[in-house]
Amino acid sequence: MSKSFHVPQVSSGQAYAMLGGAALMMTLAMGIRQNLGLFQAPASKELGIAISDFALAISVQQVAWGLSQPIAGVFADKHGTRWVALIGSAMFILGIWLTATAQGALPIILGAGVLIGIALACTTSGITANIAARVVEPGRRTLAFGIVSAAGSVGTMLTAPIAAYLLTTDGWRAAAWSFVILALAMIPAAWVGSRADKLPNSLPTDRDLTLMVALDEARRHTGYVVMSIAFFVCGLQLVFLTTHLPTYLAQCGMDASYSAVALMLIGGFNILSSWLFGWLGDKYPKRLLLGAIYLLRSLALLLFFMFPPTPLSVILFGAAMGTLWLGVIPLVNGLVVQIFGLRFLSTLTGIAFLSHQAGSFLGAWGGGYLFDLMGSYDLAWKIGVLIGLIAGTMQLLMNDRPTDRVLAAQASPA
Repeated sequence: MSKSFHVPQVSSGQAYAMLGGAALMMTLAMGIRQNLGLFQAPASKELGIAISDFALAISVQQVAWGLSQPIAGVFADKHGTRWVALIGSAMFILGIWLTATAQGALPIILGAGVLIGIALACTTSGITANIAARVVEPGRRTLAFGIVSAAGSVGTMLTAPIAAYLLTTDGWRAAAWSFVILALAMIPAAWVGSRADKLPNSLPTDRDLTLMVALDEARRHTGYVVMSIAFFVCGLQLVFLTTHLPTYLAQCGMDASYSAVALMLIGGFNILSSWLFGWLGDKYPKRLLLGAIYLLRSLALLLFFMFPPTPLSVILFGAAMGTLWLGVIPLVNGLVVQIFGLRFLSTLTGIAFLSHQAGSFLGAWGGGYLFDLMGSYDLAWKIGVLIGLIAGTMQLLMNDRPTDRVLAAQASPA
């Protein structure tokens, strides 16, 4: 990174420490969360609950995450990220502990569902983007969003083999306890990352901007509405996969290790995806890049589910989906900054993310419901492909013009 990567108020060491803390917090939160689907089949069998019961917990997680994200965003924008991140980290640890000690469906719904869902709103991209936006100079922000988002992929890549090994040797509870231990590191990471609160999060011309005015701008901007609707489909597709891919592969007679391999590849290629689309987003129209991701992802789903899975197809699919996964995060964050400015970044991305999580709920619960009803995932993946193609086309055509307020600020002398 060049010397101009960070704002002048901090040294390079301070900037890297804050970005590193935010990245580690997100690494652990996203890495653990994206591997919870590995527990679905063994936990359901041991506890005597239906697949749809465990899927309901993941669905509740998506709703809790989505409903909490705008609230966490408002607090972060107005009061800073420190207490949001620290409380969220503590709730995450408690949620994993409840899951590891569960004796029925209710603790899993409360732990993996409600608590982890709220915690994710306080510890992932909505909050880490706020930190990165304060630390990094404006011309490199989309790339910075991508680099911090890539941290979540590192967590998926590292936690998947740990969980797979313990699932094979000691069972799902041992794997869940390993996640409890790993999650403890989120507390110090949140403390270090939130030191960015001392840096400004707005231009002088935006400091008097109120929340209600910002929300009214977003409501009236058609491009923001379209982006939020497309984000619904993004959530549906991705959480359907993280929740149900292990069960699908097991139904097809494949060893459980291939589920972990797929998730590990998704995590690994997410690192490339987040960095690549963050870099591209500083150079090319973000709406076109987002639309391309949605369209290509839907085509990858179509090609994978049309044929019986093989070890090679699982590997290729994991790599393809990883490349088309978290790259949406820096692009969405970048579009919000481009259209509305920085002042209420976490709030406005949080509202868009609520749409994403509504889709996530449908992807997790609806996939489990259709599986229990029909005994296969055929209808579920076909629906996912169809609406993904529609969403990608809508995203390509969105209006990405900045608001008059932002255009006036850009035209004003520095």
